[in-house]
Amino acid sequence: MTTFLVLHGPNLNLLGQREPEIYGSLTLDAINRRLQEYAGQRAISLRTSQSNHEGGLVDALHDAMTWADGIVFNPGAYTHTSYALRDAISGTGLPVVEVHMSNVHAREVFRHRSLLAPVCVGQIVGFGWRSYLLGIEALWNYVSCGEKTG
Repeated sequence: MTTFLVLHGPNLNLLGQREPEIYGSLTLDAINRRLQEYAGQRAISLRTSQSNHEGGLVDALHDAMTWADGIVFNPGAYTHTSYALRDAISGTGLPVVEVHMSNVHAREVFRHRSLLAPVCVGQIVGFGWRSYLLGIEALWNYVSCGEKTG
């Protein structure tokens, strides 16, 4: 069975409360339940985790090396600032799909650049909570069907 980590970064624990006009009204728990249901229908084992701390995210990426086939990662604002996360992604050797609920390219200029995208297999943005679904599907294709880019 294919096993993925869905890793949520800072402030995503506030989903459902924080800027619902941008991020929607679903809570992180509700999103995780929907992702589990989706993964179960595809024989994908899914673990989810969230941290507001850069080091906690680095630790989760490192830990995934021992059990995961790939990672769907919403690094939140660390997307634009964290060389530590970039190095952790690169160091794991695992395929990572970067996801964002909002279209970061249509928002503030500082959100247009991802430090992480160059070490990820792809990036999905702008589809709300469904960005995670698309990320899972893309990662499954990448891992299972050999649909690699490049």
